[in-house]
Amino acid sequence: MPDVLQERAGVPVLVCDPAGPPVTTTQEALDLIGAAFGGAEVVAVPADRLDPSFFSLGTRFAGEIMQKFVNYRLRLVVVGDISRHLAASAALRALVAESNRHDHVWFVPDLPALDARLSAGS
Repeated sequence: MPDVLQERAGVPVLVCDPAGPPVTTTQEALDLIGAAFGGAEVVAVPADRLDPSFFSLGTRFAGEIMQKFVNYRLRLVVVGDISRHLAASAALRALVAESNRHDHVWFVPDLPALDARLSAGS
């Protein structure tokens, strides 16, 4: 399936194809942001599409990507199981916990969890 704009819980979401190209550079993240300008408020990116360096906070890649989404006033949602990354990094666990308390970047296990979060109005 290609990346597709869907209304989920009343919110326009660009749901990215799990088999799509990996996001390994800031430019590839900007390409997703550009695709979202077709009407999305949220971009749901499968965790497996993100380069492993995203989950290694010392690389600063996650910070760069997250800041781009904030700058363009789009919500980034990382969808999928990131438990192995969380197990390896207390800093990542803290980032995920803090991000999920706010509205700009969320980490959810699956699309139904995203729907629940959107329905809650957070």
